[in-house]
Amino acid sequence: MKKIFFFLCMGLAFSAAVSCQKMLSDQVPQGTLSDEQVKSPANAEAMVVSAYAIFTTAEDINSSFSMWNFDVRSDDAYKGGSGVGDGDVFHQLEMQQGVLTTNWNINDIWVRLYNSLSRVNSAIALLNECDDSFTMKEQRLAEMKFLRAYGHFLLKRLFKHIPFVDRYDFTYEEYQNMSNTLYSNDEGWQVIINDIKDAFDVLPKVQADKGRPTKAAAAAFLAKVYLYKAYHQDDEKTNEVTSIEVSDLEKVIEYTDPKYYAGYGLEEDIHNNFRPETEYENGKESLWAIQYSINDGSTYGNLNWSYGLIVPNITGVTDGGCDFYKPSQNLVNAFRTGADGLPLLDTFNSKDYDKATDNADPRLFLTVGMPGFPYMFNRNYMMEQTTVWSRSGGNYGYYVTLKHNVDPALLGKYLIKGSYWASPMNRIVFRYADVLLERAEAYAQLGECDKAIDLVNEIRRRAASSTQMISDYPARYGVKFFAAQYKGTYDKATTIKIVKMERRLELAMESERFFDLVRWGDAATVLNKYYPEEIDNCSFYSEAHFTANQGEYLPIPASQMAASNGHYTQNVGAW
Repeated sequence: MKKIFFFLCMGLAFSAAVSCQKMLSDQVPQGTLSDEQVKSPANAEAMVVSAYAIFTTAEDINSSFSMWNFDVRSDDAYKGGSGVGDGDVFHQLEMQQGVLTTNWNINDIWVRLYNSLSRVNSAIALLNECDDSFTMKEQRLAEMKFLRAYGHFLLKRLFKHIPFVDRYDFTYEEYQNMSNTLYSNDEGWQVIINDIKDAFDVLPKVQADKGRPTKAAAAAFLAKVYLYKAYHQDDEKTNEVTSIEVSDLEKVIEYTDPKYYAGYGLEEDIHNNFRPETEYENGKESLWAIQYSINDGSTYGNLNWSYGLIVPNITGVTDGGCDFYKPSQNLVNAFRTGADGLPLLDTFNSKDYDKATDNADPRLFLTVGMPGFPYMFNRNYMMEQTTVWSRSGGNYGYYVTLKHNVDPALLGKYLIKGSYWASPMNRIVFRYADVLLERAEAYAQLGECDKAIDLVNEIRRRAASSTQMISDYPARYGVKFFAAQYKGTYDKATTIKIVKMERRLELAMESERFFDLVRWGDAATVLNKYYPEEIDNCSFYSEAHFTANQGEYLPIPASQMAASNGHYTQNVGAW
């Protein structure tokens, strides 16, 4: 089966405090299933697939597990929509002002992710009840530990201090007395690592079913979490990075070793990672992806509805598009290159990008749709400075993200209208380019600068050749592509700056940016420089200010604090 995320065991109730056996027996008349039948491989497989499925069905337009809703806090994107009141709680996060612990969006993402973890633990509970005649038992347990780590990872990046449901057999009393500060920040990352490492030791190199993680996916996941862990933020009174742990960086190097990634590599063109056509799904750069589908027998299929707010409002085509998550001018400017074809590390925002005079990295035109250029490379839909391309009348600019959207020519096939717009395009969670950049970052922090630059250049070589969709842009629209490689030697500080910039360019609008800024300890410095510079492009930023030791993490939701029986501790600098 190609799309493991499609198959959902409908009707399985779940709760963090009930046993898996009760969950299954509640679905059928009493006496229908014996204990042996409940613990059968077929039921175990059904619970495993149900655990996979919730990572698509539990998210929605306001709580996307891609985290785009929460990346509006970064310098990559504006919230978008029709104005301040359209998604007002996300406006508060973007401005870093007026955020309340009672805001619905903060509790909503918490609940959805813990519901996902509950279903994963229920699958683990049933798997542990199966005897060894179930030959796939250990591999399925490894897959579930991978998913449990994924859920905890998303939560920890958002909230920092979280309760870990890292066992399937908690008693009701243990749940009632759970603490979100049982582990230090550093220890919390290790809890996640422990689950991934258990998965890594068992998972095969190849999976027959797309969507199940492989050993390479687990290696990539380990590298990412070790990189987060390396930047210690264990001062109880702050969110400051107090040190960078060499042993963790060395683990990043270990788990990004090419030996784990045989058969994987960079796509010839970065845009191939963001195409909905079946032939581009699960390509060589995709280490693990959320699998979506269409034409699978259901009304709408297993479509990705979580991007439903991002589609622009094209009259007669995508009527009802909401135009959220709009690229910032600052991001566009970051793609400018100098006479040497390299990023303008410190001066990229000294002027706005001008196609008539500026060189640009080709990735700009694969990431951001701009007035004067075709939307999704289709000349039937030329972008203009009109309300079609900005529901706010330009208050959030006229740019549109391209990595999340689909060519309107594919309407009805890969772009589907339901309650909102959706697509069956996969969402890559771990891609090989990120692995290379994580390896580069670890080398840079370890002072092995030449190795870091070599990896950055590998990314930049691919960037320079990513022109299959835009090859006519220089002649037709007068743009100047120029993305060269770094030459010579660089000191540690400059190399780190180079790697950070390359991460921004390569992963732009993939919802990594804000979390990178927090991980590095750069959020306050970068964002408080960004806000005043961006006011001319987005006047709302006149009220924005990032408060260090507060804005890095979401507050623990008020309803969760109240339900914790006094066992949760609110984050430092609570709003």
